[in-house]
Amino acid sequence: MKLNLGCHLSVSKGYEHMGKEAVSIGANTFQFFTRNPRGGSVKVPSDADIQGLIDIMEQNNFAPIIAHAPYTFNPCAADEGIRDYTKRTMAEDMMLLDKIPNALYN
Repeated sequence: MKLNLGCHLSVSKGYEHMGKEAVSIGANTFQFFTRNPRGGSVKVPSDADIQGLIDIMEQNNFAPIIAHAPYTFNPCAADEGIRDYTKRTMAEDMMLLDKIPNALYN
């Protein structure tokens, strides 16, 4: 059985940077927030940044990485604005994660 070790990393310096940081500490997976944990807009990564991460993941036999949604998600909220925000944000996140093989979403 292969042991997968990871940590929580910040996306602020980009996706490729997260991959490099994980490798530098001996990790083969990681978790990250797709945006500020309290909500807000997402910084859309470039295709080159995403490809840089994919290359690192392939070269280092990564386990799936995990993207974490903001804490402010509530698809059952009484407030229609919060429900709409949740749907819109989740759709944005899914479009992004569709570009990263084996990425999971929490």
